[in-house]
Amino acid sequence: MIAFQRLSLARQFMVASFPILLVGMLVIGFWVAREIERGVVNRLGAVTSLYVDSLVSPHLRYLLDADPVDAAHRTALDALLTDTPLGQKIIAFNIFKPDGRIVYSTNASVIGQTIPIGEGLATALGGEIHSTIIDGGTQPHGTFERAWPSKLIETYAPVHLQTASDVAGVAEFYQPTDELARETGAAQRRSWLVVAATMFVMYLVLFGLVRRGSKTIARQRGELNERVSELSTLLARNARLDARVRGAAARTTAQNEQFLRRISSDLHDGPGQDLGFAQMRLATLADRLRNSPIDLAAPGPLQDELDAIRAGLESAMNDLRSISAGLQLPELDGLAPVEVAARAVRDYERKSGATAELVAAGEPVSASLPVKITLYRLLQEALANGFRHAGAIAQRIELAQSPGQLTIEISDAGPGFDAGGAKHGGGIGLAGMRERVQSLGGSFDLRSTPQAGTRICVTLPSSVPEKTDD
Repeated sequence: MIAFQRLSLARQFMVASFPILLVGMLVIGFWVAREIERGVVNRLGAVTSLYVDSLVSPHLRYLLDADPVDAAHRTALDALLTDTPLGQKIIAFNIFKPDGRIVYSTNASVIGQTIPIGEGLATALGGEIHSTIIDGGTQPHGTFERAWPSKLIETYAPVHLQTASDVAGVAEFYQPTDELARETGAAQRRSWLVVAATMFVMYLVLFGLVRRGSKTIARQRGELNERVSELSTLLARNARLDARVRGAAARTTAQNEQFLRRISSDLHDGPGQDLGFAQMRLATLADRLRNSPIDLAAPGPLQDELDAIRAGLESAMNDLRSISAGLQLPELDGLAPVEVAARAVRDYERKSGATAELVAAGEPVSASLPVKITLYRLLQEALANGFRHAGAIAQRIELAQSPGQLTIEISDAGPGFDAGGAKHGGGIGLAGMRERVQSLGGSFDLRSTPQAGTRICVTLPSSVPEKTDD
């Protein structure tokens, strides 16, 4: 079966159709041969019946009316069946009355017997000729004097007195099959040649059509394989490009955090130091003025100015320290994702005074640094949004950990909002969270309706390439 399936379509057709066509040819050939034999038998019976009718009808009235049968007419019939060409073609001959009584026979011992009316006799009484081939081993109506061949043509023919519809009796005669064999043999040989030639031509025509279709299919299959190969190559390239894009996004996330750290350090070490130094000098100057002989400590324009400058510098320093602390992430390298989430929740609770519930499920897994940074920033922004817009009501974080993936759900029981409008015209915070997640190949889904709370569903890969080979 496997070897057959490996063949081309044209060869499969050759192997499978040849036995089918051969069987079909044999069935048609045998059917045609049988029909030819039946036709020749009927023709021989009809021709002989006409001949018999023309010879027997002059004597039939006397045979049917006389009882016993007239000896002179029986002798005349004996002479017809022995000294004429008809007698050379007919082995046995009987004449029946319509009631089945034999009024004449080449075997005188059966004359006067009445036999049951069978199919052949009934057909002839109905005005039609009945011819068939019988086995010579069974001799009907008694034993004849002459030896019977192995095959005989048995014919029942109506005998008429005046009109074609007036059936006065039935003539039964038996002929050898020599002439039948000659005629049917030649006709069957011709029919077999025609059937074989027709089948062969059909086979060649069908094979040509299937072969042309097989070539077309083979060519299209080759073209399809080429297209599939090209698509596979493109898919492989796209996969490499996708890996590079994700790697670039991961590197960008890490670089952005490093950049923010540098900004924080620069703000702290640069302007912060200068402002702190200025603040100290102004404080020293104010102290000297208070201790000078001139009574500058008393309330007055100069003291008020100095106090305002010092207050402004203190406020600037506080703002710079706050900005620096907000830009700089805590160290996340050695933390697991669940520890990163716990750190984000603690920082939020310390800064806001609110509370948030953290629920972790699954075995702890490790994650690459870009994923942990995205997780921290995501929780930081989402909790802050919940504090500002939902009043920090029932804030809850569910973290599910599985090999290769993190699933985070952040929910609250606040007033909610139109999530459809937020997707198209939301603020910077939502857009930033979505971009962070999608840049790492994750998914971000925001679900919220007015008066029904808000839920953010996020999936993140636990690992993304931080470096790729260009």
